[in-house]
Amino acid sequence: MNIFKLYLPLSWLKVNPLDIPKSIDFFKQNLWFYFIVELFIQANMIDPFEAFVEVVIETSLTLAFISLILFLNKSIHLYIQIATAVLFCENVVAFIGVPVVIWLTVSDSIFSYYFFGMLILWDFILITFILKSVLSINLAASLTISTFYFLMTYFGAYGVTLILF
Repeated sequence: MNIFKLYLPLSWLKVNPLDIPKSIDFFKQNLWFYFIVELFIQANMIDPFEAFVEVVIETSLTLAFISLILFLNKSIHLYIQIATAVLFCENVVAFIGVPVVIWLTVSDSIFSYYFFGMLILWDFILITFILKSVLSINLAASLTISTFYFLMTYFGAYGVTLILF
């Protein structure tokens, strides 16, 4: 629980991801939580087997993207720390997003779509903040890399799943 409290301020852009301690156990917990929540969200929208495949691809692409940018930045030694930070932030947004997805599915309310859009924006801001902090780049470069991250992980997984099914 202590490590959770250290990572939580990252969700509010209050702490540098490089200042948070590395924990392989916390990384594994976040990886499992990420996988399960993403699978729950996807399985409510598409066929469960197809959702499983898409989440496996999405998770793999997320971890590969983090690995690639850290390798190119010559800071691969930060992989567990930064992957945990990214997964943790994704998990916080997804944890709040699950009820929103249910609300959106059940009511089809315009406010649920607005709230869902705000969650996506918050997720984008968090990833941009992490990349900016870790790579020591300016905001424009961080926004660009974040855009590539979202295109590669979410749309890439969707595209590969379309090809497979």
